[in-house]
Amino acid sequence: MFQILSAFTSIATTLGVAVAAWQLWLVHKQSVTSFEDSITKEYRELAAKLPTKALLGETLTDEEYAECFDEFYRYFDLCNEQAFLHKNGRISKATWQFWNDGIAFNLRRPAFRRAWSEVAKRSDGDFSELRTLSPPLDHDQ
Repeated sequence: MFQILSAFTSIATTLGVAVAAWQLWLVHKQSVTSFEDSITKEYRELAAKLPTKALLGETLTDEEYAECFDEFYRYFDLCNEQAFLHKNGRISKATWQFWNDGIAFNLRRPAFRRAWSEVAKRSDGDFSELRTLSPPLDHDQ
């Protein structure tokens, strides 16, 4: 009888440890998802301040460009943070793929390309993760 009770206790302990590990995994996954969602929310709020013309890939006038330069700067700062988070394993691979595709797509748009060239030139080496991901071009290219 003692052997049966001992075996049952071992099985129950193993099952308890497995359930606890599963719960920890779920909590970790939920915290990563919440964190990624907060960064996505930050992107949406920032994108809402950028000119629709820039988001559609249209060229901005010099005046329009100057008016929204600060928002472009903040966008590149967010992109750099996203690349940093990826580099340090703080976000999921699927989320990084989505973010990376979005960054690459935006940097092909004329206003973003122009702003990234200027920010990179004026920021004296800042944005190292974004520079590695997408080296700036001269805005005339």
